[in-house]
Amino acid sequence: MTAPTAPTAPTARSRLRDRLAHLRDDDAGMSTAEYAIGTVAAAAFGAILYQVVTGESIVGALTGIVQRALTSTF
Repeated sequence: MTAPTAPTAPTARSRLRDRLAHLRDDDAGMSTAEYAIGTVAAAAFGAILYQVVTGESIVGALTGIVQRALTSTF
């Protein structure tokens, strides 16, 4: 008869393997509230980006760049 062995602590590799298996098998996904928040955030970012790009300073800077490119002599 052999003596029972003491359980060993999980190694970093086994913990990582267990965590990856949990992530692979976890198919809960995002809830409707998370989709709604993501959609609102994307729309807000788009609105801010539109305001920045169509702002007077940006339009003026881009116009200046194009005019200099078209009127430059080589």
